[in-house]
Amino acid sequence: MNDLRAPGGGMSGFGDMLDERLLRERIIWLEGEVRDENSNRIAKQLQVLAAEDPERDITLYINSPGGSITAGMVIYDTMQLIPNDVTTIAMGLAASMGQFLLCAGADGKRYATPNTRIMMHQPLGGIGGTASDIKIQAEQMLFIKKRMAELIASHSGQTLEQIEKDSDR
Repeated sequence: MNDLRAPGGGMSGFGDMLDERLLRERIIWLEGEVRDENSNRIAKQLQVLAAEDPERDITLYINSPGGSITAGMVIYDTMQLIPNDVTTIAMGLAASMGQFLLCAGADGKRYATPNTRIMMHQPLGGIGGTASDIKIQAEQMLFIKKRMAELIASHSGQTLEQIEKDSDR
């Protein structure tokens, strides 16, 4: 039997081994907050799998409270750029950017397990600085809010008005 412990008896290498094994099965996990580090890793994994076989589906499991919009858009844009269908499966929690990425899965290939919680809301962010800084930041926030609502509407088949209503709580 293979010893999965890292040198010295710990289990630190086990997570990497699991990720490698899942990747061989064309399975990627987004777990925890969406940040630059994990979004870049996931984008690279998507690209590697697409290069290996541009026709086979890739499965992205999501258990995330959300996180950085710009980091999440790295994953989103990669999902849209590669030729493969990306099946998305939410487990546990798909909130905020996690919900957005769930919605970005291929048509007919978006799933959530029975006990998953899914939450959609407006983009959040802190605003501060000079009056002109605040104005620019507010304009950017409104632009991002509208763009994300448009993308969710296009992927979900819901109207933009319905998406805006559902996220304005």
